[in-house]
Amino acid sequence: MNMNAFLVLLAAIVSEVVGTTSLKLSDSFSRPLPSLMVVLGYGLSFYLMSLSLKQIPLGVAYAIWSGLGTAATVAVGVLLWKESLDLARIIGIALIIAGVLVLNFLSKTAAA
Repeated sequence: MNMNAFLVLLAAIVSEVVGTTSLKLSDSFSRPLPSLMVVLGYGLSFYLMSLSLKQIPLGVAYAIWSGLGTAATVAVGVLLWKESLDLARIIGIALIIAGVLVLNFLSKTAAA
């Protein structure tokens, strides 16, 4: 696996977070610009994810994409919408990130 594949995956994660953030801003798809950003964000995310899969195993890529995307989306919720960040949420996010790290650095599949 090369670093470029991980950079493409990181761009896929950012695009997914933009899409998810826009989903909230779209107000149930009643606002045109945020609604367009949902479609573009998710579309670009899936395209970039597909490119990263040329170098990164599916399970590892999906774990990274979903785990870091979830953590980033929680951060956006806390920063933009003042959502609460209690101990359970912090522990949950830490476990997600720990799982991504285990899959990426300890799994024999990650080296394939």
